[in-house]
Amino acid sequence: MLAILDYKAGNQTSVLRALRSLGIPAEITADPEVLFSAEGVIFPGVGAAGQAMNQLTSTGMDKVLREIIARKKPLLGICLGCQILLERSEENDVETLGLLPGICRRFTPALMGGGQPIRIPHMGWNALELTKPAKLLENGSYVYFVHSFYAENCADSIAAITDYGIPITAAVEKDNIFGCQFHPEKSGNVGLAILKKFCEV
Repeated sequence: MLAILDYKAGNQTSVLRALRSLGIPAEITADPEVLFSAEGVIFPGVGAAGQAMNQLTSTGMDKVLREIIARKKPLLGICLGCQILLERSEENDVETLGLLPGICRRFTPALMGGGQPIRIPHMGWNALELTKPAKLLENGSYVYFVHSFYAENCADSIAAITDYGIPITAAVEKDNIFGCQFHPEKSGNVGLAILKKFCEV
C-alpha cells in the first residue's frame, strides 16, 4: 500500500484516483503509523511554500517525513512537494525540509523563451531530458507542468531537466528520495507509468 500525505495543501485526490486506475492500493492519511507502515509515501503539493511548511511543522509532519527518509522508505514529492524537499524557497522566503540540496527561485519574464518573455506560471507540456540514469523516468517523455517557481543548485540529485527560457530542474532523485516538478497524475499514460514505477520501487 502507498500512503499519500494529507497536509491540507495538496492535490491528494487526483493522485489517489491515478493510483486506483492502476490498481495500486493507496490511502490519503496524516497518521504517522500508517505512513511508516506503507511501502512508499507520496508527498503531493499545490499552493504556497510558506503555508505548506507551516502546516507541516505545526502538525509534526516535517519530523515524520525526515523519519520516513531515515527508514529508507521511498518518498515521491510532486510539484510543491518536490520543492519542499529542498533547502529554501523564495516563495514566502521560507526554509524548507533540506532533504536534498537546492533552492526554489521565482520565474521572471526576463528569462525569455524563444525570443519572447516567458509566461508565468509555466503551464503546459514539456519534454524531459535525463541527466543521469533514473528509476522512474524515460528520456524525451512529455509531462505536464504548472508552476511559478523552479529549483536550482540541486547538485547531483538532478535526474532530469526541461527548457523553459532556461534549463530548469524537472526531476530529482537520490537514494530513496524522488521528486517531480511536473504532475505525473496529470501527465496521461506517461505519468501513470511513472507512478507505477514508483510503486515497483
